[in-house]
Amino acid sequence: MERTTHWARALRTAGIGLAALAVCALPALAQEKLTVRLDFSPWGVQAAMHLAKEKGWFKDEGLDVDIQDGRGSGNTLQLVNAGQVDIGQIQLGLLPQARENGAQVKGIAGWGRRTDLAVLVDKDSSVNKVSDFAGKTLVVFAASPWAPYIDYWLKQGGLDRTRTTITFVDPAALWGTYTARRADGLMSTEPSAIPVAAATRPSKAILAEDAGIAYPSYGLVATEKTIATRKEALAKLVAVQAKAWAYLRDGKIEDGVDAIVKQRPDAKLDRTVLAEQIRLTIAFFDTPATKGKPLGWQAEEDWNAALKGLEAAGAVKPGWKASDYYTNDFIK
Repeated sequence: MERTTHWARALRTAGIGLAALAVCALPALAQEKLTVRLDFSPWGVQAAMHLAKEKGWFKDEGLDVDIQDGRGSGNTLQLVNAGQVDIGQIQLGLLPQARENGAQVKGIAGWGRRTDLAVLVDKDSSVNKVSDFAGKTLVVFAASPWAPYIDYWLKQGGLDRTRTTITFVDPAALWGTYTARRADGLMSTEPSAIPVAAATRPSKAILAEDAGIAYPSYGLVATEKTIATRKEALAKLVAVQAKAWAYLRDGKIEDGVDAIVKQRPDAKLDRTVLAEQIRLTIAFFDTPATKGKPLGWQAEEDWNAALKGLEAAGAVKPGWKASDYYTNDFIK
């Protein structure tokens, strides 16, 4: 009887130990996996994503987030639409054309709500507006967000491709062409390009918005299926990103630089360039229509302006509805 009691006590003790181990393992088991594909190789616009990963903010919300570098916003959008990744961080202005071609992807948060498309020219150049590009050569890559707007933009200055030369190159050759001065201007975005150009060809930005172009910049996208079936996980991720951007905007830019460098140690990144890219990214967060609204909230007024411009440029057909391209359901 004494031996039986001894074994019973031992089994009860073991059972309690196993139960405790199971409880301890619950948080790990509860981590929900999400794949996030970024737009390109590491640069400042990705600071909030890497910061949240580095500080454990995703983990705190029960998320296991796999952050992948991208090969362009267009490529990331395709991968999201194909279901190969859950979420993309891209230039939201690509959505209308993609949906026109059958994509089922929507914007779930908009960070860069102001148009950041720009043409870089020498800092001391006399070029200040579209009409000043007469006789100039501009370099761009074919899949650039600039692509649907080029002719429309030229037209705003009374120009066309017979009066301004547009040279299309591979993305890898874009910077070399500009810094070697084989082009007078580089079509890109101000936050990404100006800090990079500073070391080899100090430049200023001629903004597309000054020619009446409205184009939603960086934000998060997901398929309609993912939006419908993974609401809780998406809401957590968006909330964490809003927290991270607010933290960076509150003067903690160097923490964002640290996070990118730590998360991508082999990328040989320039800290000064990253810091300026983050600063300029934040400078394009707000529009008059989003004043006083939470980070990530997208304004119908801004989307209407963008879609009217895309229609005028021949990039989308008439009959569109702004609400088809975005949702604010995840913004609080």
